[in-house]
Amino acid sequence: MTIIFACAAALAALVVPRPEAQAQGQPIRLVALGDSLSAGYGLPQEAAFPTVLERALKAKGHKVEVSNAGVSGDTTSGGLDRLDWSVPDGTDGVILELGANDMLRGLDPALARRNLESIVERLKSRNIPVMLAGMQASRNLGPDYVQKFDAIYPEIAKKHDLVLYPFFLDGVAGERSLNLPDGLHPTAKGVEIIVERILPSVESFLARIAQR
Repeated sequence: MTIIFACAAALAALVVPRPEAQAQGQPIRLVALGDSLSAGYGLPQEAAFPTVLERALKAKGHKVEVSNAGVSGDTTSGGLDRLDWSVPDGTDGVILELGANDMLRGLDPALARRNLESIVERLKSRNIPVMLAGMQASRNLGPDYVQKFDAIYPEIAKKHDLVLYPFFLDGVAGERSLNLPDGLHPTAKGVEIIVERILPSVESFLARIAQR
């Protein structure tokens, strides 16, 4: 009997606590890496996407912190250049929202694709999961540009097995009452609609993070 207890104790000593058990009680730390759309251009900080998203997730019982790493005017190239300092060590997941300014400037969709994929790959090399918030090209750029640009997000998401929210501005783009006078940036109400619509995808992302 003594031998059995000794063996059981030895086996128990070999069991290493799972990381999620060690981190129990700690919030999941998300970073919203994006441009003016997620940064909250023209809005008070409490009305910006990361703050509203954090509030909505907490209301549903999630223990999270959502940091605002949005920079107005940023392209995918800018996001790639600042990636290391925008996403600090200890980040549990990144919501990647970039590409609108590439499109508005008529930049080659192939460049946006390379940059976004480089961001995803560099974060994966740091063991940081990514959720991709997609963008769609303005239809006045022509069918060829639209086809190439719109394909970027679903194809990257499929290749890297990412949670994808197909269009960040779904339900808001083109709605005058939900955008600032420039017609490009969401109002506080517009941000609320974005958060309401993206919330199920973010919850799926959180579930993936919790399973790691």
